Amino acid sequence: MKSFLVIGLGRFGQHLALKLMDLGNEVMAVDIEEDRVMRIAHLVTASQIGDCQDEEVLKALGVKNYDACFVCVSADFQCSLEVTCALKELGAQYVVARADRDKQAKFLKAIGADEVIHTEMDMAHRIAVRFSAKGAFEYIELTPEYAIFEISTPKSWVGQSVAEIGVRREYNINVIGIKTGSDITPLTSAGYVFTEDDHLIIAGSQKDALKLMRVR
Repeated sequence: MKSFLVIGLGRFGQHLALKLMDLGNEVMAVDIEEDRVMRIAHLVTASQIGDCQDEEVLKALGVKNYDACFVCVSADFQCSLEVTCALKELGAQYVVARADRDKQAKFLKAIGADEVIHTEMDMAHRIAVRFSAKGAFEYIELTPEYAIFEISTPKSWVGQSVAEIGVRREYNINVIGIKTGSDITPLTSAGYVFTEDDHLIIAGSQKDALKLMRVR
């Protein structure tokens, strides 16, 4: 289970917070507007009405304790910049900020955002799944239920072959390739022995893939 802070509960922030909850995470949701907070309060772990441009509000939230902080403010880009900057100064582990345009993304990166994402509901879904997965580098949704992930090798797999682990039998997923640098080699032999440095390309249901990454 991971813990996330979502600041800004417009359409995007709300969808993101709810999807993160659906994936079994803890979510603190914050917005300056009371009606937005009340709309989502019973659906998230915790919620608060507050102006996150006020550094004291951010300090009280304990931003260092979250696996990632999402800045989803939409109507006021100046607010987004100030909150993103303050989060980094207060020691937030990882700050993800929303941008509607490329120029906004450049400014957010320049003031310290670890990652900038563009909007729309499908992007909120994709980001929620990827950040919920431990050790996932990339995520490609095939259908609402099935996806391809790029993950680091589970420690318990190192030094064992595909056949010895019984990947499909035990985990109900397929390892379809091994990524080295930018090159991907299709995995065609059950005798392949996993190494610690491998990045695995796996395919399966989102549920089974996330289960594997949470127990690894």
